[in-house]
Amino acid sequence: MIKQSFIAVCAGVLTLFSAALFAAREVHRFQVSVDIPTLGFYVIPAETDWIHRAQILPWNVSTKTLGGVRKHFDVRHDTSAIEARLGSEPYLSNGRNEQNIYLRVSFADTVLTHATPRQVLSAEQARAGGRYVLDIQPIVPAGGYKSGNYYGNVHLIFNAAAP
Repeated sequence: MIKQSFIAVCAGVLTLFSAALFAAREVHRFQVSVDIPTLGFYVIPAETDWIHRAQILPWNVSTKTLGGVRKHFDVRHDTSAIEARLGSEPYLSNGRNEQNIYLRVSFADTVLTHATPRQVLSAEQARAGGRYVLDIQPIVPAGGYKSGNYYGNVHLIFNAAAP
């Protein structure tokens, strides 16, 4: 009886050790970061998970129309108005210049260009701070939309206006 108990205990201990040897292991590593803006001036996306990913404009098959993108930004500047401009002409391209789809970009209901900065918030609005909309809408090409894969960039530049 003692011999059978001893064998059972040894078998149990060996089972525990062998289970530990063959145990599965998962390791997850990810990056964590934060960008803490200066309280005197900031223009940051209200939802931070979209800004570094490609935004897919929705294509409506039944109406053959292309939708746009609307995103909110939290904005504040404590000394003067805020101006914005585009770093380059915004368009989507499939590699054929004659089929480019140009984009109308506005911020806080002000249409932006790449030539000159435009005031998007007055000094009073900027001092109060708030949430404002970035709106990107496609402009229908003269010949209509052509099939293909289109890619492009929108480069926004915000500046504090001279007081």
